[in-house]
Amino acid sequence: MLQSVNPTTGEVVKSYEAHTSEGTEKIINAVDKTWHHWRSTSFMFRSQLMQNLSSLLKSKREELAFLMALEMGKVKQEGMAEIDKCAWACDYYAANAESFLENEPIPTEASKSYVSYQPIGTVLGIMPWNFPFWQVFRFAAPTLMAGNTAVLKHASNVPGCAIAIEELFREAGFPENVFRTLLIGSKQVEKVIRHKAIKAVSLTGSTPAGKSVAAIAGSELKKCLLELGGSDPYIILEDADMEYAAQKCAKGRLLNAGQSCIGAKRFIVEEKVYAHFLELFTHEMSEAVFGDPFDEDTTMGPMARFDLRDELHQQVVASVEKGAEVIIGGEIPRIKGAFYPPTILENLKPGMPAYDEELFGPVASVIKVKDLQEAVKVANDTEFGLGAAIFTANTSKGENIAEMRLEAGACFVNDFVKSDPRLPFGGIKTSGFGRELSVHGIKEFTNIKTVVVR
Repeated sequence: MLQSVNPTTGEVVKSYEAHTSEGTEKIINAVDKTWHHWRSTSFMFRSQLMQNLSSLLKSKREELAFLMALEMGKVKQEGMAEIDKCAWACDYYAANAESFLENEPIPTEASKSYVSYQPIGTVLGIMPWNFPFWQVFRFAAPTLMAGNTAVLKHASNVPGCAIAIEELFREAGFPENVFRTLLIGSKQVEKVIRHKAIKAVSLTGSTPAGKSVAAIAGSELKKCLLELGGSDPYIILEDADMEYAAQKCAKGRLLNAGQSCIGAKRFIVEEKVYAHFLELFTHEMSEAVFGDPFDEDTTMGPMARFDLRDELHQQVVASVEKGAEVIIGGEIPRIKGAFYPPTILENLKPGMPAYDEELFGPVASVIKVKDLQEAVKVANDTEFGLGAAIFTANTSKGENIAEMRLEAGACFVNDFVKSDPRLPFGGIKTSGFGRELSVHGIKEFTNIKTVVVR
């Protein structure tokens, strides 16, 4: 049994009967059988269905945003923006998949030689709760447009979103069993990965989950793509526009109640402007209005689950016990719901959770450094490598630092890190491997086949 619990009230929204082992097996086999037909459909046919899906998402944006608010606490405006982004991904791959996967001629001694990109079969998507629609669509749109089929194992606390996504594909006109949802718990995932019909796995989740999935997939010689945790550093140099930087940094930290793998998490500030930035940043963080996600005035909802809120608080407490100082927040509010206030910590050092670990919630770690050299050293002093940003008036200098010196899969200059269907997305180090989105993402789950004609 899977339960959907409203994090704003703590009340059970709905209970869902989980798929049995036999039911799961039946779904996977049906999707695999469908792949043998789906792979031979034209790009034009797939594109039209993907455009139908985009239109459907746009028409249901408020309804789907309501569902996200109900199941994981996302505020309405952010929920609607998430659905818009899903539609964007559908339109993007509908328009570009065919050209992305065109044969690539390579001159050799043969009369003809080229690379062909062929679908590989049914791909398993294991997706998280924090962006319950976007994470799925950024996986599903390129996967299906490449000629693969897909099964989804969504996070157990958003079963309503998981079912809604399957229904959207069906309503858009996709053939039955091109995309299916598996209502199963984490204990059943290994068996699904090992199923002979599953040809690859895409996981967005924690680093421990990534290691587990990679080990299982590796033992079966199946490809996996891992987009894992992050502790994104944002460097603020002394020549930056401080008001602008403070606004962008606060927005990057508080988006989705701070529950984002590419959320701004560590703010590394040159000492000459540290006090000024901290004052402005504190003001911006304090402006957030946290409360009922259905309220139009709310800018930040609750965290997705009570246990996640409590784990975050323990990280804050442990950091304070080791010498960190709380500027604002840092206490569980005495109100109903899984709420945690915007929090800023300073005086951070290695060995503290707020320095070493990912804080998956609205908590900012602010670190003072002497100069750029120390800033880069601190930024890279992490096991993660998903995103990073730098704020400076010298954009060419910032670009050089972003390209050459920061260790991350995506580095932004004078903006907070965000995903975009047109740009590859993924990390290095313990933030995972492989890339989603763009031309690179659609090729991840293809057979990059060499064809030679003498």
